[in-house]
Parts: sequence; structure tokens; C-alpha cells
Amino acid sequence: MELKEIQNLIKFVAKSGVNEVHVEMGETKVTIKTGGDALQQVVTAPAAIEVATPAANAAAPASAPAAEPAPSAPAAATTENDNHITIKSPIIGTFYRKPSPDKPNFVEAGDQVNEGDVLCVVEAMKLFNEIESEVSGTIVKVLVDDSSPVEFDQPLFIIDPS
Repeated sequence: MELKEIQNLIKFVAKSGVNEVHVEMGETKVTIKTGGDALQQVVTAPAAIEVATPAANAAAPASAPAAEPAPSAPAAATTENDNHITIKSPIIGTFYRKPSPDKPNFVEAGDQVNEGDVLCVVEAMKLFNEIESEVSGTIVKVLVDDSSPVEFDQPLFIIDPS
């Protein structure tokens, strides 16, 4: 089982409201537990890896995430006061606004973005996951500081699709 498959599984379990899931594929065994201060455990035959996760958001969407794209695709939800879209972190990790320290930020407030444009990267377990925009529009606000830790489903950007 590859890391992307495990990340998709973690995302699915967190959004589904299920408390615990066990999956066995050959020699790979995966157990994911959710809840208040629970841990998500990924257990393989030779070693165990534990990743701390926050509780699933109480306002999680009711739709099944089975048809979701790759784990680097951000979750999007509309804000209550208008038609702005909130781009959320699909994983736990460290948020970076630029591809490397000597490069400019991917996006700034006021920038026009198209669907599929890279907004930032989130580093998780030494892997840099590009977070792409799911909509075309204008960046209204960047909600996280560079090099800050982010949680699963934490809002990162607000985009005005009009």
C-alpha cells in the first residue's frame, strides 16, 4: 500500500464519521482510529508508524469522499456570508507558501488563480504535497503563516470564484 492510498483512506475515515477501520492487503495491515484525541495508526508488517490527528470537524460534509482526487487536492467549502470558497489542508504537516526559501510565494492576496494552480505545499513525513486550487478566482486571504504547522481540514486560503 502506498502513502497516497493511506492518506486517501485516512481522509475518507475522518470524513465518514466511522470510529475505527482495519484494512489488510497482503503483508500490510492498516488500522485507523478517530475520535476526540485519538491517534491514526498505520501498521505494516515490519514496523509501526503513528501519526497524531485532530478530531474530524463536526461540520464535515455529508457527501461520500470516495470520488475524491489525489490526496494533494484541497477540500473546498463555501463560507456562510458569501460565495467565497475556503481551501482546506487535506493533511497534517508544515505549510509553506513558496517552493524553496529563495523563491517567491506561490500566491498572494489579490492574485488571480486558475483551477489546478499550485497555492502552497504541505510537508508531511518528508514529502512535499502540492496543494492546488479547485476553483478559478481571486485569492481573498491567506489564512496561515509560512512554515506554520497545519492540521487536517484547517482553512488555508479564501478564494472569490467570481
